[in-house]
Amino acid sequence: MIQRRTLLAGVAAGAVGALAAPARAQSWKAQYPELVYAVVPAENASGVTERYGAFVAYLGRELGTKVTLRIANDYAAVIEGQRSGNIHVGSYGPASFARARLTGVKTDAFVIDVNGDGTKGYNSVFYVLAKSPYRTIEDLKGRNLGLVDPNSTSGYNMPLFALNKQGITAATFFGKVQVTGSHENAVIALAQGTVDVCANWWNADDDSNLTRMLAKGMVKGPDGKALKKEDFRIILKSDLIINSPNAMLSDLPAELKAAIRKAFLEAPVKDKAAFDRLSDGKGRPWEPVDNAAYDDTIKLIQFVDALRKRSA
Repeated sequence: MIQRRTLLAGVAAGAVGALAAPARAQSWKAQYPELVYAVVPAENASGVTERYGAFVAYLGRELGTKVTLRIANDYAAVIEGQRSGNIHVGSYGPASFARARLTGVKTDAFVIDVNGDGTKGYNSVFYVLAKSPYRTIEDLKGRNLGLVDPNSTSGYNMPLFALNKQGITAATFFGKVQVTGSHENAVIALAQGTVDVCANWWNADDDSNLTRMLAKGMVKGPDGKALKKEDFRIILKSDLIINSPNAMLSDLPAELKAAIRKAFLEAPVKDKAAFDRLSDGKGRPWEPVDNAAYDDTIKLIQFVDALRKRSA
């Protein structure tokens, strides 16, 4: 037979537990009155703001706290921002996330981008102008190559890896290797004739950095005339690269991490317009991912690091 005092004790314990859960939820809000969400520079600052502004506003509503968008100047800024704890959630490229993990940043991947066809990978491609005589990489010996950033997967690490597979060391094969700082700058350098070939990311024929720039009228030749997709030619495409992750600081409170993960996974339903803007409506809902998925990318950047040391 259950004693009355036992029953009352159980009710009291349940009441305390019910009160404790909201208290825990409120505790992280006191500790984190503002969360910073940072994005690696795939495009210029105004483009990032236009693309991510509505999503960041959605995050603020869902989490019930202020969320601030930080547009990084370069890939390293997101890595160092998370290392210092000033960036709570980062939208990374695969190589920059791998670099963060490799250098001891305590950050965890929690969702991965998914392409419109359901795949979770993309390619690095080498573009030349269609009017140029270049048909293969071998045709470009002594010419100028435009790369993106040392922490870019598709704009630096994978291109060097792909060239090495062809027996080419970029530093000695090309007349000059120029680091342009962003994917957009690499395309502009090619269009303007500053470089003869450039590396960039490519999801599909109708979804690439190039097609997004062309849709905005951002690509012009030296004469100022707008260029079209037919004005560019792909001469080499890399092996598949795992898609980009979003990653949060490992030491965030468990309740906050759960709330962030939930907000991301529910975004395509709760604010479809904001979610669709991130990929111009071409991406599918994020899917869960963990750090282990990027172990091969760590091996890739370790390989490229060794390659750069040998050719220095």
